[in-house]
Amino acid sequence: MAFRNLMAKLGAGNATVDAVLDNPTTTPGGTVTGTVHLTGGQVAQEINELRVSLQATVEVESGDHEWKENVTFGTAPIAGAGRIEAGARAAVPFSFPVPWQCPFTSLDGWSLRGVKIGLRTRVDIPGGTDPGDLDAVTVEPLPVQRTVIQALTGLGFAFRGADVEKGRLAGSDLPFYQEVEFAPPSSLRGRVNELEVTFLASPHGVEVVLEVDRRGGLLTEGRDVGARLHLSHGDTDVSAVAAQLDAAVRQLGGRRGWF
Repeated sequence: MAFRNLMAKLGAGNATVDAVLDNPTTTPGGTVTGTVHLTGGQVAQEINELRVSLQATVEVESGDHEWKENVTFGTAPIAGAGRIEAGARAAVPFSFPVPWQCPFTSLDGWSLRGVKIGLRTRVDIPGGTDPGDLDAVTVEPLPVQRTVIQALTGLGFAFRGADVEKGRLAGSDLPFYQEVEFAPPSSLRGRVNELEVTFLASPHGVEVVLEVDRRGGLLTEGRDVGARLHLSHGDTDVSAVAAQLDAAVRQLGGRRGWF
């Protein structure tokens, strides 16, 4: 028995968890629901907490180096302290709120290659190790976010892709943010490398952060310059949003002589 207790603390023969999602697709500000199936290990074990969280794969830059990290966010407990007997089984239903600024991973049925979100389930056992369980989650954009992308496409910006970068912008709630990248229209080629868009969503609307990566010349270095535009969740008229985006880009460019 002592050997089994030791092995359980090391993770062998430990209690295990498996989350089954009702629907793996959600949106920022939405919910993920499902059931966590807890199975006792080779010995009875005390449990501090059963919890779920979201996990994002983010890009980290430091100097000339770049790498990826897995960052958990939005952690929520779904069961408190208890005891699981050897071989026993328990099912715990859960409803998990998705943070409003969670990156979206899919656009019009296409998975964004640079964006991965998963639901991480862990059981906290005193003195024990828990590998946990990770289930892929598909996050679709909010209607207003999709409208912005459609409006920019109509203005001649070409969608390039998206990634998630570690760090914070003014107004961001999470330790990372998503950048959606667009190639410039023909009228800005030679002056601008790309347009980067970040959505800072909340229950009240979405702040659209526009960052323009300038093209540097022989005597000038390229640098990011930006503007912000606030939209409500009801702003889903593509032509109306396109007019606001066009005005913001032209105002930004007018101050710098792009046109």
